[in-house]
Amino acid sequence: MNLEHFLKSGAPGWMGDKGLDADIVLSTRIRLARNLDGYRFPLSFTDHEAIQVDEIVTDAMHQISNKEHNFSHFTIKDMPLLQRQVLVEKHLISPLLSKKEKSASVLISNDETISVMINEEDHLRIQCLAPGLQLIETYALANKLDSQLEKHLPYAYNEAFGYLTSCPTNVGTGLRASVMMHLPALTMSKQIKVVTQMLARLGMVVRGIYGEGSENLGNIYQISNQVTLGKSEEEIIDDLQSVVVQIIQNERGAREALLKNSRIALEDRFNRSLGTLKYARIMTSEEAAACLSNVRLGVDLNIIKEVPLNVLNECMILIQPGFVQQYAGTTLQASERDVFRAKLLREKLNAKTQKLMEEGEERYDV
Repeated sequence: MNLEHFLKSGAPGWMGDKGLDADIVLSTRIRLARNLDGYRFPLSFTDHEAIQVDEIVTDAMHQISNKEHNFSHFTIKDMPLLQRQVLVEKHLISPLLSKKEKSASVLISNDETISVMINEEDHLRIQCLAPGLQLIETYALANKLDSQLEKHLPYAYNEAFGYLTSCPTNVGTGLRASVMMHLPALTMSKQIKVVTQMLARLGMVVRGIYGEGSENLGNIYQISNQVTLGKSEEEIIDDLQSVVVQIIQNERGAREALLKNSRIALEDRFNRSLGTLKYARIMTSEEAAACLSNVRLGVDLNIIKEVPLNVLNECMILIQPGFVQQYAGTTLQASERDVFRAKLLREKLNAKTQKLMEEGEERYDV
């Protein structure tokens, strides 16, 4: 497929509402860091080595492509900056890869659930994504792809340390498992700091929506393992699964407490946010994310009933700066993006409301 397919496809398949505990866990991600034996790592390799690695990995990927997962290859330096930004916003490439000017590329499966980044911090990073809480299933998919590639690629591996990587924190399994969680109740009740401290003691890390160095938008947090050495892949997955299940229980408890003690205030907050999304003429990404978070919580608590979660998922993607400009068809200044973002949200939410009203009238007429 050409790049336009991935740029204009809206919310990716891994951001659906069908996964386990999808009201709190938006998505699951498994990432495996690997390097090729006999080549210097990307931090110090030459342009010639970068080209060689790209060609070797791409050839291996094409050999294992099949009807279930067919991959398209794109070279980063050939992409305009805006297109790179859109792929970052869809979590198909990392912010670091988007800035690469040496030979770096990405292979993306047609359903956008798998991407393999070449010559980012490591020679290749295998990434698999799924909706909801699916750590075991998503790891199985990543592990299968990794095993297939290992038949064609000479991985850099040490019997004592495991897989060798550019960053010492990834040495060992090279596995980074993460979940993206919507935690508005824990944030509103000011319990999120306690959760973050607890996670740090357990060897977990909490980051923003785009990983390391990114900010928290719309009460969305990315929680992942920090240790990859000295534990097996299964232990890492089990530890994160246990932690996430506990956080889900805490978030549900916080939601119940808020609903019991502040229902009218919550209803006011949710409906004001929905009104803002439907009628505002200027909207920053921060305000849009906050309003979408409120409306999402309202839907989860069955207070707001006219907005499906899949529409909110799409809106979460639409509000990002790259997507706003992609839809506008041109680069925009920040103030212009705020105006166009509000327009996109009005069109998306009001169109859905109108459709639901018409469907309701048809049922009533019958």
